[in-house]
Amino acid sequence: MALLDTVKQTVAGLGYELVELERSAGGTLRITIDLPWDGSVGAQAPLVTVEDCEKVTRQLQYTLEVDNVDYRRLEVSSPGIDRPLRDERDFERFAGEVVDITLKAPIGAAASGQVAPGRKKFRGTLERTESGWQVVWRDEPLKPGQKPGHKVSRRKEPAPLQALGFTLDELREARLAPIVDFKGRRAAPTTPAVAGDA
Repeated sequence: MALLDTVKQTVAGLGYELVELERSAGGTLRITIDLPWDGSVGAQAPLVTVEDCEKVTRQLQYTLEVDNVDYRRLEVSSPGIDRPLRDERDFERFAGEVVDITLKAPIGAAASGQVAPGRKKFRGTLERTESGWQVVWRDEPLKPGQKPGHKVSRRKEPAPLQALGFTLDELREARLAPIVDFKGRRAAPTTPAVAGDA
């Protein structure tokens, strides 16, 4: 059985979902797990804990040894705050969240001069459309000497909303934007849970 199938089956058997499997040249296996999504939109999903990672690590160590998989180190972790979005189900789960997307090809002249013609990266709110998905954002113009993230006066007229429609086939990568709210309005883990063996 292929490594991906073995890991996926083992993780699913323990009640988790495989998010990512990475095998490094140095022999490290990095496994990212998440709790399955029940399909309810807007519900705060429970987070993967260190105990969850340890449980999966122990079972994978046994399974990989039985299957004679050659590796030096096994790391099992949660997706963290910049979780990758891989398929339609991930996009449905995180609709309404702020995401970072990277297109395979620049958008060209299709944006009617609203954004740089060679632009591939966008951060905005993920929304479903009739034809697929879109990100919606505002680009606040910077004044000379002003740094990104500068607070904009409330009296100033906000920049217009912009939207970019896309299909999943047009994406090179999509991730939740790693935004941490230090004011406590929204619970977000600052570091992923990780378990590994030396």
